Amino acid sequence: MTGGAVVAAGAAGTLAVGGVAAAGAVAVGGLTGTGVADLLAGGCLLAGAVLSLAAGIGVLRLPSTVDRIHAVTKPQVLGMLLILLGLTLRLRNPADLGMLLLVGLFQLATAPVTAQMIGRAAYRSNGVDRELLDTDELA
Repeated sequence: MTGGAVVAAGAAGTLAVGGVAAAGAVAVGGLTGTGVADLLAGGCLLAGAVLSLAAGIGVLRLPSTVDRIHAVTKPQVLGMLLILLGLTLRLRNPADLGMLLLVGLFQLATAPVTAQMIGRAAYRSNGVDRELLDTDELA
């Protein structure tokens, strides 16, 4: 069942404001609730992909290990979380949402530890220019 152009209430519980809505759905400006969620999901997926691409470019282009750690941790984790948010908005299945939540939590838990371990290994193998450090807590 479809709604009218301004406001129309159909016999099967349809409500549409300025657009077309399916039975049982509410539409504002031509978009239903699922349409808005799909639009937000697409925006999150695109932003996450751009941040992940920026992280990959940073790993390739930045000169030192410490700089690369920055590129690997911050934009990559934020990009991953945006991709997971986009998938959450798109899938809408409780089983999938639980799995996506676990992936996000493990990503948040492991990225700082990994960065710390890589930084420490780089420091111990003289891969860090010590004159650039403000304080040398490992000396």
